[in-house]
Amino acid sequence: MTLDIPNLKDFDARLRAEAQEEPSLEVPVDPPSKKTQIIAIYGKGGIGKSFTLANLSHMMAEMGKRVLLIGCDPKSDTTSLLFGGKACPTIIETSTRKKLAGEEVKIGDVCFKRGGVFAMELGGPEVGRGCGGRGIIHGFELLEKLGFHDWDFDYVLLDFLGDVVCGGFGLPIARDMAQKVIVVGSNDLQSLYVANNVCSAVEYFRKLGGNVGVAGLVINKDDGTGEAAAFARAVNIPVLASIPADDDLRRKSANYQIVGTNATQWGALFAVLADAVAEAPPLRPKPLTQDGLLGLFDAETTGSNFVLDPATDADMRGSFAAVKPSLEVVYDNV
Repeated sequence: MTLDIPNLKDFDARLRAEAQEEPSLEVPVDPPSKKTQIIAIYGKGGIGKSFTLANLSHMMAEMGKRVLLIGCDPKSDTTSLLFGGKACPTIIETSTRKKLAGEEVKIGDVCFKRGGVFAMELGGPEVGRGCGGRGIIHGFELLEKLGFHDWDFDYVLLDFLGDVVCGGFGLPIARDMAQKVIVVGSNDLQSLYVANNVCSAVEYFRKLGGNVGVAGLVINKDDGTGEAAAFARAVNIPVLASIPADDDLRRKSANYQIVGTNATQWGALFAVLADAVAEAPPLRPKPLTQDGLLGLFDAETTGSNFVLDPATDADMRGSFAAVKPSLEVVYDNV
């Protein structure tokens, strides 16, 4: 048996010859080889990201687009509305089970489809058994093994939790995994606080050379008070759509019914949102300070006119407070 030993001298010569070639400064004029838009959607837990994404993805598919929806929330509820309340197996749990059985994960084990939408859940560890952000990173590593970069989709929508600052949840922004970010908020301080944090993260990584921008804000449960629209103007991002606080939407969402279709009265709203998402450019936001955010609301509502009252050592000691002799040397003025 003979071993094929590579000719290292020839290999070294080829590398040196390649290094001598002058790089081309010509700007490519050919169309991009991939047309996929990867969009990360962030928002406060419970604000309606999953509702918005399920209906948006369904409408995009109805408009003839190939759409992949990936849930990146440890709650693994992104696809529940799309699949009529059924929970699909997550990538993390499936990978663990298959590994113990000595089997490989196949795409059919973790990806399911409805109405032209392909959807999957990354999942995460059980409560108290691991880091959710690390689970997100591990999930994307598994997606790469399944051929993520070779898939052919018009849109890949990533549903991310916006309340958590762990690095795993900031993956699309920190590592330029997405072209743009969309935030979902409402006319309440907490959801806009999260939206402002996402804008701050985008701005931070733009200063470090990142390319991700904010495409805009989707106002969910809009009651018409205007704080969310004022926030969008203040941070210099557009409002992509306003989904009203309507009882019909609430009931259908609670019953896992898709409304992002031309068969319902809400179809036109989600069609407009789909067009806005497709065309909105990634912008560099101007995040607000905490006082600036509070200034969007009535001071009587938020308590923004409160003045901080510093505590003293006596306050902290309570009934144990007592004047103790000081060892400090005090010099008289000469």
